[in-house]
Amino acid sequence: MTAPPVATLPGFSTLAQIIKSDDPSSWDQAWQNKITPWDAGDSQPPLREAIERSGIPFPRSGRALVPGCGSGYDVTYIATSLGLNTVGFDISETATTAARKLLETHPGNVKSLVTFQIGDFFTFKVPLEERFDLVYDYTFFVAIPPSRRPEWGAQMASLIKPGGYLITLVFPIDPPIETGPPFFVRPEHYIAPLGDKFEKVLDKDPEVSIESHKERERLVVWRRKED
Repeated sequence: MTAPPVATLPGFSTLAQIIKSDDPSSWDQAWQNKITPWDAGDSQPPLREAIERSGIPFPRSGRALVPGCGSGYDVTYIATSLGLNTVGFDISETATTAARKLLETHPGNVKSLVTFQIGDFFTFKVPLEERFDLVYDYTFFVAIPPSRRPEWGAQMASLIKPGGYLITLVFPIDPPIETGPPFFVRPEHYIAPLGDKFEKVLDKDPEVSIESHKERERLVVWRRKED
């Protein structure tokens, strides 16, 4: 039997009623009310697959960024597995507070590599010498209105250094819908926003997905081209 679209499930359908595209603070309301259906309580299996088994030479030093980091599971995983100084970025103060609390349960060497920041991804700026070697996007692309996807691509190009990587976990791949979040998405929707600044280095169905993600996600990795 085919599972219902993720966007129609209780947590996601309630989320779409709370989030207002013109009011970023509404994301904090969702966190305060514990309406966070994207939070799986652990790092995502496709992210672990990309880093541990894809054969892509991800950097082992430098900086990483996770926009829309939520509780920070993926942030601490990246810091632990690759040894990167990893920034978890979220517009919700409640989310970053939860992430910092969870970070306290990790060893000191992990805590020294991880920071959490509150802010708007679209206005986030870093000096050229502090651009990121790796960025991971899971449910951030689908959380923003599709009209802002070109801005998303331009911001990724400005934040990722030449030769750096962008890991995108495309989810939920469900029948078309006009509302969100999560907004309707397909792997090819990332191509135009990223333009000629990025080249695709991996595009596959994950070998392992959490139960609610099976057959509705795609793992795509991009490399930032040289300027």
